[in-house]
Amino acid sequence: MSRIIMLSGSNVLNFLIPLFVGILCLLGGAFIAFAILRLRYKKAGLDANKIIEDAKKSAEDNRKKVVLETKQELFKLKQDSEKEIKQAKIECDREIKERKKSVLESEQKLSQREERLDNRSNNLDKREEGLNSKEQKIDQRKAELEKQFVKVDELIAEQNQKLIEISGLKVEEAKKIILERIEEEMSLEIAGVIKENEEKAKVESARKAQILLANAIQQYANESVSEKTVSVVPLPNDEMKGRIIGREGRNIRSIEASTGVDLIIDDTPEAVVISSFDPIRREIARRTLEALIADGRIQPSRIEELVAKFKKELDIELREAGEKAVFDVGVGKMHPELIKLLGRLKYRTSYGQNVLDHSIEVAHLAGKLAVEIGLNEVVARRAGLLHDIGKAADSENEGSHIDIGVELATKYRENATVIDAIASHHGDKEATTVIAQLVAAADTLSAARPGARNESIENYIKRLTQLEEICNGFKGVEKSFALQAGREIRVLVKPTEVDDTLAYKLARDIRIKIENTLTYPGTIKVTVIRETRVQETAK
Repeated sequence: MSRIIMLSGSNVLNFLIPLFVGILCLLGGAFIAFAILRLRYKKAGLDANKIIEDAKKSAEDNRKKVVLETKQELFKLKQDSEKEIKQAKIECDREIKERKKSVLESEQKLSQREERLDNRSNNLDKREEGLNSKEQKIDQRKAELEKQFVKVDELIAEQNQKLIEISGLKVEEAKKIILERIEEEMSLEIAGVIKENEEKAKVESARKAQILLANAIQQYANESVSEKTVSVVPLPNDEMKGRIIGREGRNIRSIEASTGVDLIIDDTPEAVVISSFDPIRREIARRTLEALIADGRIQPSRIEELVAKFKKELDIELREAGEKAVFDVGVGKMHPELIKLLGRLKYRTSYGQNVLDHSIEVAHLAGKLAVEIGLNEVVARRAGLLHDIGKAADSENEGSHIDIGVELATKYRENATVIDAIASHHGDKEATTVIAQLVAAADTLSAARPGARNESIENYIKRLTQLEEICNGFKGVEKSFALQAGREIRVLVKPTEVDDTLAYKLARDIRIKIENTLTYPGTIKVTVIRETRVQETAK
């Protein structure tokens, strides 16, 4: 056990010795570290002192520098302020001198003005004294004049009394006689002046009117195209003539009955002549015949089919012609029925002159004249375009084309100026507007141009129209056609109203009425045609 205790004591020593050595080492290390730290602290303090001293030195230098700069700036500012003060003092002295000078000048002017005012005051005083003396003289003169006026009035009254006693007239009667004499003398002079001015006005107005008309004609010139009453259709060969005539002439009769024209097939090689005074009928017949020749099927049913087709086509073309006329003239919107009637004028003639071309020409001339005198050009053109609109419907209505035109324009609510121009363009009614007078002048200009109209053609057309109107006036007549330049009239009757017996009587009645109504050269053949057709369709 003692051994165990000895062993344990030695172990303790072995443990304590290293522990003690370790503690000594730690203390030594700590001392060394403390010494090092102390040395570093001292060095840091020295460095800090050096930095502080350097900073103080730098701050002192900066302070001195700033103070120096401040002193220099203050010195400079002082110099600048002294300069400015000196300059301001100079300017102030100069301004004071100028003001003193202006004040002196003003004082001099005031003194001069005072002198002038004093002089004027003296002059006014003298003038007032003179006026007072003159006023006294005037008062004296006025009193003398009043006395003289009284004497004059007394003398005038005395003279008037003596004149009344001598002449036996009162004052009012004498005044009346004098005024009547003056009025008579002045009326003669006034009448002379009025007559002279009227003559001058007539000469001047005639000259100006000639200038205006010449300018209008010069600005618008239209070609004159003579109307004709026949159309020539070329044939491919002479054999086609026989096919057009047909068996026993049924084809040519069908064409003439459907279109109302006269086909002339003579010795003229490769040509057929279509004769009719109505250009619309002639155009439909020409188109029908050309279509039949091109198709080759020439028979009555085909003829009637083509006639109906070309009538519809021509109606469309007439409307387009009316629209084109309205657009070319430039009159704005117009009622569709009036446009259609305008298109019908394309195939209407007046003394051989195409009425639509004539209307367009009148519209342009009226517009030019309106511009020349400062009136509404559009209204003038519209009135000129519609002035003969009644001719498009005169075959369907009773009355002159003027009455029909007025009725149509009123019906479709045209301008009052346009209606006045339609009513007065032939002088049947006095014009109430200047534009209506211009339209009448333009109508005369268009008709009077050389070559514009042919009176013989117009008389011929009137005679044929009257011939058809006579026949259409009989009961039972469906339609009638004047052919062979008026030498033959063909009358188509309604088979339900006119039988074969009445047809003979109708032909005789028509002949008698033609003889009693018309004057014509040669003879007129009356042909009454009664045709009954029965048609069924096999299904």
